[in-house]
Amino acid sequence: MATKDKAKMDDVIFLAEAAHVIGRSGLGMAGAMCGTFVAAEFTTAAPALFDSAPFIAAMVLLGFIGFYLGIDIPRGHLLRAGFGRRRPKVDSVHLASATGTFLAAIAALISVYSFIFDDPLHGSFAYLVGSWWMFGVAMQMGAGLAGRLCITVVG
Repeated sequence: MATKDKAKMDDVIFLAEAAHVIGRSGLGMAGAMCGTFVAAEFTTAAPALFDSAPFIAAMVLLGFIGFYLGIDIPRGHLLRAGFGRRRPKVDSVHLASATGTFLAAIAALISVYSFIFDDPLHGSFAYLVGSWWMFGVAMQMGAGLAGRLCITVVG
């Protein structure tokens, strides 16, 4: 009897983890799509510099990794951040993840608008939007890795 219960519990855990990975993969695909639009905007802003397959592939891959890692941070590091006390500290991992997601998403939104309405970004604003994307995705990846490393140490 105990073996059947353990097998059922293992199945439930496996399905829950599989659903979690599938959901996060969907977030990663959304990040890849955002990276595609930002790359398209860059290729219209400065084709001589950015119109190459490796650049576009890197933007798509960075978007996938950033959104996969950075949007869903495990909660185990909150003990270390002070959430067990009366006055909690600022959770820097979640703050970095949220800020990175916002920066990457706003860069993608501006790029989609520019691309759809055929109104290319000009001059330094194009580079500013691209830097928001790169900085945002880097913040997501850093926060995602930091949150997972903290889980390993604490939990």
